Amino acid sequence: MKSLIALFLAAAAVAQQPAWVAKSNKNAQLLIDLDAKYSPEGAAASGVQGLDDQISVISADRPAKMRADLRGVRAELEKRRTAETDTLVRQDIDILIDSIDKDIRASEAEEQTFLPDRDVAGYIFFGVKSLLDEQVSPERRPAALARLKKYTGLESGYKPTVELAETLFREKRAANPQLLYPSKAEVEKELSNTNTYITGIGLLFEKYKIAGYQPAYAKLKEQLASYDDFVRREVLPHARADFRLPPRIYSIALEQYGVDYTPAQLEQMAHQSFTEIQKQMQEVAARVAKEKHLPSSDYRDVIHELKKDQLTGDDILPHYQKRLAEIEQIIRANRLITLPERPAIIRIATAAETAQQPAPHMQIPPLLNNHGQRGAFVLPLETKGEGGGALKYDDFTFAAASWTLTAHEARPGHELQFDSMIERGVSLARAMFAFNSVNAEGWGLYSEWFMLPYMPDDGKLISLQLRLLRAARAYLDPELQEGKVTPEQAMAVLQNDVVCSKAFATEEVERFTFRSPGQAVSYFDGYTRLLEIRKAAEQALGPKFNQQKFHDFILSQGLLPPALLRKAVMEQFVPHGA
Repeated sequence: MKSLIALFLAAAAVAQQPAWVAKSNKNAQLLIDLDAKYSPEGAAASGVQGLDDQISVISADRPAKMRADLRGVRAELEKRRTAETDTLVRQDIDILIDSIDKDIRASEAEEQTFLPDRDVAGYIFFGVKSLLDEQVSPERRPAALARLKKYTGLESGYKPTVELAETLFREKRAANPQLLYPSKAEVEKELSNTNTYITGIGLLFEKYKIAGYQPAYAKLKEQLASYDDFVRREVLPHARADFRLPPRIYSIALEQYGVDYTPAQLEQMAHQSFTEIQKQMQEVAARVAKEKHLPSSDYRDVIHELKKDQLTGDDILPHYQKRLAEIEQIIRANRLITLPERPAIIRIATAAETAQQPAPHMQIPPLLNNHGQRGAFVLPLETKGEGGGALKYDDFTFAAASWTLTAHEARPGHELQFDSMIERGVSLARAMFAFNSVNAEGWGLYSEWFMLPYMPDDGKLISLQLRLLRAARAYLDPELQEGKVTPEQAMAVLQNDVVCSKAFATEEVERFTFRSPGQAVSYFDGYTRLLEIRKAAEQALGPKFNQQKFHDFILSQGLLPPALLRKAVMEQFVPHGA
């Protein structure tokens, strides 16, 4: 039955694909081929075929060669754009060119600024995990061992990845002593995660019964231990105490994530929004306190009380699945968006997955050559704090939290967003190369917003709490980089005012300071832009505005950045949106 469903979905995607999409995809193939050349593990995870046993190889000239190839593709795309008459295809070419320009700027800036710090254990875990997965067909999984042998240098023609990483670091340091070391916090976090990744890799080979993995796995453990010794000797003693990025690098990071506000604009808007959301939370908290006979109506105290009712163990997943069913019923009853008949996937993260991504997230399905694979809403349960001790989340495993988290990560949020692109046959330029954090996370937070009126009061309170978090992110991230606040002050805001657990607050500050500076502001940015676009459509259509049609149209556009999405809404949806 599963294979029949997969064939049906694949056939349906081909059947629904407009002619302009097929034409556009030929242009996108130029960049997909480059991804396959330089990042075969990521390309294979995105659906490129024939790469399962391939790995990317570290070398000093790799970034320069990649930039040269990107410039060659850019020149070819410029030629094709000049000859192209289809407006939509030309728009997609512009998306591809913009993606190339951003990648070149980021690559040049990174190489000119930093020593090449490589989280080898996390990188190898990704290469193995992307093949050893429930949704990867069994015949592909043995290629994970082929990759492991290449990572460890046991395959003829390959040197151990750890050896290549060490050599590159030393060469770059000798060639340019002005290059910056990574931050101390980042290095310490990577070192603390190594054993978790090693254990996770072993568990995956055991789970999927990959015969003969033990010698390569033993070699990997030995090599990663040696690499960590190298990092402790040659990197950690010189690591930067200051986590802040040079302003140019931070600006490029914001650009890569799709942020279209300046840091100053974000800080001003986010501080104002933070105060306004706190007022809304207080109103809702008073109702919850009255209903539940709580001693205090302060929103902080009410959230702490709600968190006491923790779901545990085997109860977590069934609860979220039940909540998803309730949300789907609300969506259909109120005609909020068109839902597919297929079920959504929710699962609990492993320890190694949590080390790599310690926040609730959507595991994105392959956007290319998809044979029925679907996105999955993944819930982490534990992370590590200073010194490597385990920290427990209490932010996602209580009933009131499941409303907004399910809306964001599953439906009507990311699961619907990504799976819809596959099923609707959206062009690869819009699905893969227009993709950034603003246009993805903006939809997730917007989904929480339009679902909030249908939640019970305790669910509304936690939905507002997480909206408060996104406002906090939008000013804490840039203010940390500007030195206006310290990590300790950011932790205090997150724990005391946003009411995050220490585990969640730790993950957030790591995100702002070294995991992905600039990314956290994208939720607030994209959500704000989507509200602006909706308001413009409502004003243009008046009483004829139909939110189900509006939401269906937004998803049909793929991952267009806000400026292009607004143009599409006003020029295509508004004339026919009634």
